[in-house]
Amino acid sequence: MDFGTQKPFSMRTKTPSRTSDRWKPMRFAICNEIFYSEDQERWTIPSQFAAAAELGFDALEIAPFTLADHVTEITDQQKQEIIKASEESGVEVAGLHWLLVGPEGLHVTAPDAQVRETTAQYMQELVRFGIDIGGSMIVVGSPQQRDLREGVSYEQAWEWFKATMARCGEVGAEADFKVCIEPLAAVTKNNFLHRAEEVLKMTEEIDMPNVGIILDTYSGLKEEDDLPAAIRASKDALFHYHCNDDSGYAPGLGDTDFVPVMEALVDIDYQYFASIEVFHFDRTAMEQGEIGINALRKALRAASTNA
Repeated sequence: MDFGTQKPFSMRTKTPSRTSDRWKPMRFAICNEIFYSEDQERWTIPSQFAAAAELGFDALEIAPFTLADHVTEITDQQKQEIIKASEESGVEVAGLHWLLVGPEGLHVTAPDAQVRETTAQYMQELVRFGIDIGGSMIVVGSPQQRDLREGVSYEQAWEWFKATMARCGEVGAEADFKVCIEPLAAVTKNNFLHRAEEVLKMTEEIDMPNVGIILDTYSGLKEEDDLPAAIRASKDALFHYHCNDDSGYAPGLGDTDFVPVMEALVDIDYQYFASIEVFHFDRTAMEQGEIGINALRKALRAASTNA
């Protein structure tokens, strides 16, 4: 299937740039699978946006697998529902993450050239979908769909992965839609691109203004010698940030001190989303959301006082 031939859903082909009114000081988002994983029938798209608004979040970050197994199976009606729910709740669409959950057989750095091409085309479709629903970025994590396979060298994977990121960047360029590459810890079953310095090197080689990095507290604490220093070093390319406690729950549900993280984000005048992502779903979505946003607000207040 040629995923690249599908026409965009709507006329939402341009996301405002950082210099427009859309870009404000750091705002808080929450990932929608926290609701979806609790109860798919209860947590419809409108109810997810309404809950995010009730909790005080500025945006909802969407995992495409919560809508369909394949991005091309997401209907125009679903896209309209997202747009309407965002408008009615006042909660923005932050963007997309967990990109390659659902479709089988996709892999960015597979030895098979056809698999790589199919995956690149699929990711370009994800960018188009993100633009269609008013999002501003995609998070490229997906450790099991980028890991080094037998017979593939680090250098080969580097070039293949870089080429796909550039293709995604080209699709999102006119809309200033950000492609955010995520360094992930080895504990996530990742064996390729662990640290910020690796991803920053890749973004420098790609050299596109809308291709940058996302940092993740959970992975960063495990891989970086100094996570706040990595945040500061990523200043010009840091387009998204994931907030999760080292426990795998939301901030405030573990021992992670988010004040140094917020201090680093304040220092670099971070103007994008700090988004709560969790890996454990045995506590309710509303509980994790409420505790999480309160913990981040408290840390941000402390960081701002210390600045």
